Amino acid sequence: MATGVSGRFSRVFHYDTLLLTAGIWFLAKFLRYALPALFPVYQTEFGVSNAFLGTAFTAMMIGYSLMQFPSGILADRFGAVQVIVAGAVVAASGALVLGISAPLVVLLGGMLLIGLGTGVHKTVSIRLLSRVYPNKTGRALGLFDTLGAFGGVAAPTAVVIVTDAGNWHALFLVGAVVGVALAGGVFSHVPRRTTDGGNDADSAGSADSAENADDTNSPNRVDSESNSRADGETDIGFRRYLSLFQSRRFSLFVGVTLCFGFAYNGVVAFLPLYLTENGLTDGTASLVYSALFAVSFVQIVTGDLSDRIGRLPLTIAVLAVAAAALGTLVVVGQASALVLGAIVVAFGLGSHGFRPIRGAYLSATIPGDVAGGGLGLVRTLLMGVGAIAPAIVGVIADTAGFAAAFGLLAVVMAGAVVFAGATALSK
Repeated sequence: MATGVSGRFSRVFHYDTLLLTAGIWFLAKFLRYALPALFPVYQTEFGVSNAFLGTAFTAMMIGYSLMQFPSGILADRFGAVQVIVAGAVVAASGALVLGISAPLVVLLGGMLLIGLGTGVHKTVSIRLLSRVYPNKTGRALGLFDTLGAFGGVAAPTAVVIVTDAGNWHALFLVGAVVGVALAGGVFSHVPRRTTDGGNDADSAGSADSAENADDTNSPNRVDSESNSRADGETDIGFRRYLSLFQSRRFSLFVGVTLCFGFAYNGVVAFLPLYLTENGLTDGTASLVYSALFAVSFVQIVTGDLSDRIGRLPLTIAVLAVAAAALGTLVVVGQASALVLGAIVVAFGLGSHGFRPIRGAYLSATIPGDVAGGGLGLVRTLLMGVGAIAPAIVGVIADTAGFAAAFGLLAVVMAGAVVFAGATALSK
């Protein structure tokens, strides 16, 4: 019996790094997606337009995107744990600002801090998890993204509760406390965990052993031999990162991520308002919005499948589902909550299904000596393009209506499918 209990504790301990980093990612998603659910409240309380709200969300996401590349560079030089902790503290500070009753300009500053603080997390966490769990990278990233996405499930429900209670600021006060607690857990525990057996930087190259032949053992992998650096060298020039784009296949896959990021961010920023414009009540729209994130469990499945059957065919399949669902949402227009909910669920399955595949593909493709900064550069481009989507959607919604705005997003998501097909065919 003692041996069995010890074995179970050992298995839980094995996933402590995953649970802590995923906890921070859950909080990041919670704070970010609570804001769109509060847009109707902000319109009433502050008298602002769709364009203003979209621009504010864009500003937060630009702050998020600007941190992707620097955080990767800092992680390459100083370690993932320090960067993760610093980001969590900054995000908690932003939540604290939103947790107090203050003028709109101050609250916008809090949103920007949340963007900056959460912006460092995923790039660095992918780097960390791929080294701690080198033989199960796809599965670990699937679990990481799934647990994080449940922050989007919880946020709309929490918004309904706090707005009914008449104090939406309390939501962010709780978030600030949780953020500090998680940062403390990572700071005090993860350094010991990741130095065990060389699971962190010392095993940077071990992740390559488990990757699929179509991603790593072919000429299509970005060549790292001619550009490799001596161990311990930290002076990696910006040109080294730009050289990644000399691979046509890598550049095409970046095109996939950019199209996906623009379409997805545009949808999640305005989906609650889109649904209310099409006949749903605020409460029902929040529940449907929650469903978008509730189906994120699919990431566990697609992450595991990506380790087994190959990433590019799976990428084409899941993005095709997302594009078809988004197009259907536009065509259907006003419909029952059941119909709109089913379409949103399909969009969520396709969109969330892509995330762990994207992370695993990039981790397998980018050479180990520039893993953090290389991934950070891609995510800077990804989030930068995605960040402008809410502002564009807000402006189009005010001038031509939500149908036109979401129609544009459907076309861009279809573009992601085209780029994925081109990547698979590229040599």
